[in-house]
Order: sequence, then C-alpha cells, then structure tokens
Amino acid sequence: MIIQSKKVWFADQFVAAQVEMQDGKITGVYPYDSKPVDKDYGSERILPGFIDVHCHGAYGFDTNDAEEEGLRYWTRHIVQEGVTAFLPTTITQSEQVLTAALKNVAKVVADGYEGAEILGAHFEGPYLDMVYKGAQPEQYIVKPTVEQFKKYQEAANGLIKYITMATETDEDFALTRYCAANGVVVSIGHSAATYEQAVMAWANGARTMTHVYNGMTPFNHRANGLVGAAYRIRSMYGEVICDGNHSTPAALNQFFHEKGADHAVLVTDALMAKGKPIGSKFLFGGNEIEIYPDGSAHLTSTGGLAGSTLCVNKGLRILIEEAQVPVSAAINACTKNPAACLGIDDRKGSIKVGLDADLVVLDRDYNVLQTYCKGKGMLDE
Repeated sequence: MIIQSKKVWFADQFVAAQVEMQDGKITGVYPYDSKPVDKDYGSERILPGFIDVHCHGAYGFDTNDAEEEGLRYWTRHIVQEGVTAFLPTTITQSEQVLTAALKNVAKVVADGYEGAEILGAHFEGPYLDMVYKGAQPEQYIVKPTVEQFKKYQEAANGLIKYITMATETDEDFALTRYCAANGVVVSIGHSAATYEQAVMAWANGARTMTHVYNGMTPFNHRANGLVGAAYRIRSMYGEVICDGNHSTPAALNQFFHEKGADHAVLVTDALMAKGKPIGSKFLFGGNEIEIYPDGSAHLTSTGGLAGSTLCVNKGLRILIEEAQVPVSAAINACTKNPAACLGIDDRKGSIKVGLDADLVVLDRDYNVLQTYCKGKGMLDE
C-alpha cells in the first residue's frame, strides 16, 4: 500500500512524499507523485503514530479493573486520537489488585487484540511519597523493595517496562538500579526529592520524570527541587501533561525551552473518564472523581486535580497553537521522544524505512482522519 501527502513528517520537516507500507513495516519513502498511490491525502499532515507512555484508562475502563474486554475496547478505540502504541498505567492499590491488573495486561497481550500496540505496562506506584501522592490512595503506599517488584514483574510476564516511584524512598537506590539493569525505565514521580537527590537518582539509573510540575517538589531559586532538576538535567526525559490545566501554556513553553526538542514527552495521564460525558463520576484508586466542563478530572472530596481526559491530538494542538512550542519539538514529544525513552526508537517513533508502519493523518485542526497501525487503516474514511 502507498499513501502520499504534500506534508509528510520526517527529517525534522514536512516533505511532499509517498510512504509505502507492507507486512506492517515502512518499506519505501518516495518523492510525491512518483508512484501510483492507494490514497492521496493532499495537504493533510502525515505524522508518525502517537505513543502515550502514561494513561490509566478510557471509555469507562481503568487498568486496575483487570477486565480483558475493557482493555481490548481501549486498544481498538484509542486509535481515534492517533495513538498507535501505549503503556496501560496502574495506580497505587493493594498487592492483590495490582497483581490482577498486571496479569490482565499480560493475558491480553498473549491472547491477542486489535488496534494500538500495548508496549507493556507503566507501574505508577505503590512506591510513592505521602506528601506528593496526589490522587494515589495513601493506605497502599509502601517502601520499594526489589523482592516485591520481582513478584509484580512475574505477574506481568516481564511486561512492566516503566515504573514511577519516589526514588528518595528507595534505600541505596536498590530498586532503581535493579530496574535500570533489567530494561525497566525508572521515572521519578510523586516525589519529595530534592534537586540533589534527583541528580543522584539519575546517576543510579533514573531515566525520566513523571508529569513534571505535578506531584513533585517545585522550583525555587534556592531550593531547585525536582522541577529544577528537570530543567537542568538536559539528558533526562520528562513527561508533561499537555491539557492546559495541569500546566499553563506558559509553563509548557518554559518546559520545552529547557528540555529542547529531544527530551520532552507529551502524556495524557488520562483516566477511565476519557470519552465519557461532562459531570460523569468514577472511582479512581478508590477515590471518587468528577469530570469538569473543561474536561479536567477532580477529586470530589478536595477538588484537587486527579488526572485528565486529554487526547494526544488535542495535546499536540495545545503545544503548538497555545504554548507556542516549536513544531518539531511538539511532534517529537508524542512520537520520537517516547520511543527513545523506552528504547524502541529502532522500530517506532519516526517515518523511516524499516520501522513499523504506524502513522496518523491530521487535518489542519488536528482532527484525526486516519490512523495506521502497522500498515492497517483503523478508521472509516
């Protein structure tokens, strides 16, 4: 199959080009109009498929629910926002609940599903800080141990690929070092770490930070905190929720200015409430949340933010049109950068011969016209 557009994103620019896809891979990239095509998208933009490394659920399903059909429904429908790969993300809960959630992800992956690729699981909690726990239920927050994590990883059949934890609670960085040595990305988050502790965590294997600005020590000119570390450690990746609620457009602009084009990662931190009507209420980690008119999710008990209902294509629009982030940096944040952070940029995140044929077609208003998952068009046109 060959598709073309006058705006195909590769080599850090839009190029008039054709993309050939066969057996799930990109097998050729040619000049525009050089070969007969199956679909001509005119001047609509063709980008690499989006990758979301931090999303708890959607359409009434939460990763912790451990429901096979809920997860399958999610993979089939998340393509509507251009996502071609993602990490179902847990929230702090009892060992029994988390074990069941991980087993469910492993079973769905083993038995098969349609739509966006499940790259593994993002294990957010239970190794978090009590002060910066956010919506995570404090009664299940525990100290990190390698022994317990091994049990979780066994339940997941090795599919935990990313872990959020307060690394300052990890004695001698034992779990941080274990994860880094065993192919699990360590992300500092829901953490009270100082700037100095963050630097040491990086030296012991931490690779990124979870939803920068939220659930962490703020920047102060004398106590730089985790936000300061996110700014200063240029080679560390950093997630950021690009819904305009968790961080203002000005804060997003500042973050991307500091991280540059290659280390910022757009995430949705979306909840099961995504795709549901305004005013809907759900239980998230045992806490009731409600969807506000602006699409944000809040704890009904305190009114505090508790995740989002963001879609990646809308986050990209906010970055470019409202936060005025350079186009290349904004696109990288939901394609190339999350792939590089996960160490899978040799097969995902770019439009390049030999990589997976994961593509998204956007109109000028950032609406998704088509999503190709390994060369298969997922939406009716």
